[in-house]
Parts: sequence; C-alpha cells; structure tokens
Amino acid sequence: MDQAPGSPPQGPPNQEPHGSGELPVCYRHPDRETGIRCTRCERPICPECMVNASVGFQCPECVRSSSGTGHAPAASTPRTLAGGTVTADPRLLTKVLIGVNLALFLVQLSVGDRFTDRFDLLGRAYVPLLGGIEGIAEGQWYRLLTSMFLHVNYIHILFNMLSLWWIGGPLEAALGRARYLALYFVSGLAGSALTYLLADANQPSLGASGAIFGLFGATAVLMRRLRYDMRPVIALLVINLIFTFGWGNIAWQAHIGGLVGGVVVGYAMVHAPRERRVLVQYGVCAVVLAAVVLMTVLRTAQLT
Repeated sequence: MDQAPGSPPQGPPNQEPHGSGELPVCYRHPDRETGIRCTRCERPICPECMVNASVGFQCPECVRSSSGTGHAPAASTPRTLAGGTVTADPRLLTKVLIGVNLALFLVQLSVGDRFTDRFDLLGRAYVPLLGGIEGIAEGQWYRLLTSMFLHVNYIHILFNMLSLWWIGGPLEAALGRARYLALYFVSGLAGSALTYLLADANQPSLGASGAIFGLFGATAVLMRRLRYDMRPVIALLVINLIFTFGWGNIAWQAHIGGLVGGVVVGYAMVHAPRERRVLVQYGVCAVVLAAVVLMTVLRTAQLT
C-alpha cells in the first residue's frame, strides 16, 4: 500500500528507512531486495549474507577483512536465487549437454538406424533391424532417457541445440548447476513418460524437446518471480505450441509433459522457503519422478 509523503522515521543505523521508495538490492544477490546495510561499508545485504557483528550486521567481505562475531552458514559462498552455488562458468552444464547431444548425433550418422532403433522411445513393436519385439514395455526403460539425446536430422538438432543454448544458459546461471541438471532430466523424463502413455505403441519418438520445453516452463516461472515483462515469454510459448500441434511428426506429448514438469519443478526451485529449500526443491523433483514411474507402469500393464 502507498504511504503518504513526509519525513521518514529514523531506524537503526544498518536499516533502510521506511517509505523511501523501492528498496535497494543485495550487492551479492541482485535479484533480492533488502532494507539492511552493512554497518561498515554500507552496502545492501540480504538475510543470507548478514553476519552478526557487535553492532548490527556486516557483509561477508567486511567480516573476513576485520572482526565479526561469526559467519552466517552460507555467507562465504555467493548463492543463486534458487540457492545454488555461483560458479565461474555459469553455462558449463549447458555446454556439456549440447556436446553430448552433438556427439550422439554423430554416432547416429556413423552407425545408422540400427543405433537409433536401439535407443529411441518406442512403446512396443517389432523392429526389423533388431530382429525382434522391442520397446519400453519389453523392459527397456532406458529408452525414456536415451531418447532425450537422439535427433532425426540436422534441422531437428539445430533448433533444439539453439533453444538449449538460449534458454538453458541463463537458467543454469539463475538456478545453479545441480538444480538445473535436476530440472533438465526430470522435465525430459516427464515428456518421455507422457509420450509413452499416450502415443501409439509402435510410433518411435526421439529428441531433446521435452527437456527443452521444461526449461522453457521454468524460465516463465523465473521471469514471473523476478517480475519481468511476461509478454515476450507468453508470445514465444504460444508460437511453440502452434508449431507443436500444427506441424506433422511432432510428439506433442513430449512437449506438454516436459512443459508441465518444468513449470512444477521450476516453481519449487524459485519459490521454496529458504529454511526448507533443499527439501522442497528435491522433494518436488521426486514427486514428478514418481509420476513418471506411475505412467510408465500403467502403460506397460496395458501393452503386456
């Protein structure tokens, strides 16, 4: 609620006076507003960076350079919005994922369809090149995962890897490596499981699109959390959904499953209460994975 203009009351020396407009942001966590300042250097600090001092609070740098009564648990290590560790190369895992996808695509080109048929997503069908009945229903659950790293052709992998670079890089920097990797694989598996559940059993499917749609959904959640303009991400989502349902030979189930998984996990990543952050974040990942297992078991029961 807006306050009437006037002289702001004087607070303690390390607090921002109320009614002064927008709060400053923590100098170590630019996404967090704070009304607290270090009593020595007067830089804004959030609760995670606050270290008890003899008078008020100090920032980690001032504590290390002189005296203080103790460190906050995570004060010595900068943290991302989701609680991950800030790293020197915030896009490292995105680069690794792109490298793995490209390497396996080269293997597909070198070995041929026999390799692709062995690892793509297939419910249950006779595969001539392999000489038998193949598929997830035959106990080949690994196909839910391996299909996430295979692609049909150059255009397919080009669009997916460009999307992974544009969306995944900033998201990895915002979440931290462990949480980003959990989001990627949980979203991808959610897309694979929904495809297995709803698609024709003899229809093969492959591609990183499910995981990428998961990153897309988490990006939308993150932008809303940071109060960014949502119109660009909504427009991009609509365009992608038009392609998903209007273009032939696209596994829309993977896109929708990945998107829903990404929104759910992404919400947990950026909105989890700080005191129970790890439990909530990875607990939600476990719940989504349980849904993946449930869908897989149900579909397998239908096909066998």
